[in-house]
Parts: sequence; structure tokens; C-alpha cells
Amino acid sequence: MANGVSLKGEDITALEYLSKEQIELVLQEAAEMKKIMQRDIKKVPALRGKAIVNLFYEPSTRTRTSFEIAGKYLGADMININSGASSIVKGESLRDTILTIEDMKVDAIVMRHKAEGAAEYAAKIATPVVINAGDGAHAHPSQGLLNLLTIKEHKKELAGLKCAIIGDILHSRVARSDIMGMRKMGIEVHLAGPQTLLPRFLGQEKGIFVHDNVEDALKNADVINVLRIQLERQKAGLFPSTREYSRLFGLNDKRLAMAKKDALILHPGPMNKGWEITQKIAYGNQAMIQEQVTNGVAVRMALLVLTLTGGNR
Repeated sequence: MANGVSLKGEDITALEYLSKEQIELVLQEAAEMKKIMQRDIKKVPALRGKAIVNLFYEPSTRTRTSFEIAGKYLGADMININSGASSIVKGESLRDTILTIEDMKVDAIVMRHKAEGAAEYAAKIATPVVINAGDGAHAHPSQGLLNLLTIKEHKKELAGLKCAIIGDILHSRVARSDIMGMRKMGIEVHLAGPQTLLPRFLGQEKGIFVHDNVEDALKNADVINVLRIQLERQKAGLFPSTREYSRLFGLNDKRLAMAKKDALILHPGPMNKGWEITQKIAYGNQAMIQEQVTNGVAVRMALLVLTLTGGNR
């Protein structure tokens, strides 16, 4: 706890509920957690005796695994529940599943669900800390925080930066969390993508700008956040084809040159290389995509420590 700011006992369901000071606390704690990750022996007893359940109703590699590793590095007992191998397939309701897990006296539930608001519902009915690992198109707070950490490490100061977010803004929980977190930290956000996937009402908010073409959004950007093409949107007719998408919105050398020379490139993964981003850029010096994975573990360590203990290592 620093300057009276704390997250102890708090649920993490969306960045809109965190103050700027709380976000700064997470980033500071994550920087310390990253030092632990660089040791030969990474285990610390910060969460020894704590039990944490990963409850994932959707497939995940990066988020689920990084939460599991984060908990284990901190000494917690981590339990993974796969919806396909649990009573969920027998028709058990979300409420009953959450209450059953609570009755096992766990300390935290990390939860991913396809329904918007599922994590907030779980937080209302259950005593353990609930951390949202993605709920539909609503929020993915730990992804927004790890992106902020990655930017801060390279740019030092967040306030005054310009970030371009490119792609399917409408259905992206990553975009929503990025927008919320970045605006709280003083980053100017510029959005571009297919018109069918671009919520124009966001342009009414201070510090958020919506563009008809990607070039305007990329001009002089300090950070470029490329969103993954969700192929189900193409099948639904929301953009013509992956080739057309790449031609109009894909990040290539020509478009990258419109941003600042030291612009950082972020991507939540997994990437569709050659569609939303070229392979050359994805593996280039400006791409922070692998670093985001590392920072994801550090941020999730920070969230677990701060919510369960207040941050005493």
C-alpha cells in the first residue's frame, strides 16, 4: 500500500472501476514482480497458503497460463477448471458453479466467460476476490494493464502520448480496457477500422478520436495497438475478406512510417500474420509482442498480491 492507495479485497472486473492511483500502484508492483521473474529461483512465499481457481469458460493460452504461473511464482495453490471437463457440461448454472467454488474456501477466482457482465455478477454473489480474465466484448483488465506497463517501460511517462488502436473496436474487450486505462493515464487514443466495426459514439468522449481511414489514426503515433482479426466477423459480412482487410487496415511498412520512428507496436495475440500485421513488423525491433507476454505474468502477479495481501511481499 502506498499513500493510502490499496486494492486489498477488491474485485478487478474492469479498469473503469480503478482510479489512476490504483493503476499506478499495479504498475509499480508489477515492476517489482518482474524482478522476481528474472531470478534463478522465482518462487516467493507471498501467497503461501492461498488457493486460487482459474475458471475459464472459453479457450485461452496466454491469459490462463500466465495467471497460473503468476500464482505459482507467488507460492499459491492454483486450480484450473476447464468448462469442458466439469459439471458445467451437465448444465450447472454459473451461479451454482461460483457458489460451489466459494464453498471450497478459495481465496480468489480468476474467471473468463463469453457473457458480458459475468465477472461482475460473480463478484456480487461470491466472497472470494474475483478477477476478470475477459468477459465477452466487455473488458479484459489485466491485458489493459500489461499494455500500460509495456508502454511505461519504454516511454517512461504515459501522459501526453498518442496511441492508435486499429481493427475491430466494436467487439474487442482488449480495445475497451485499453481505451479506459489509457484515458485515465492521460494517453490520447485514436481509433480506426472497418466502419461496421467502429463505434463512433466513442468519439464524443474527451481524448478519443475516431477516424475513417487508418492513416489518420497512425500519424505521429507513439504506440500502435493492432487488434486480432476475428474471422467470425468476416463470415458475418462485417468486412469483405481478409485480403481486403489487409489492404485497407493492415499494418505494413508504408503505414508504420506514418507513426513516430520509435513507435511501439502492441498486439494481444494470437496474431494473424499477413492479415492485420505483416510478419516483418511482427518480428521487428519495434514490436513489443513477446515482451507483452512477460509483462502479462508480472501484472497478474501484482494483481494477485495486491488484492489478496495488499502488497506485502
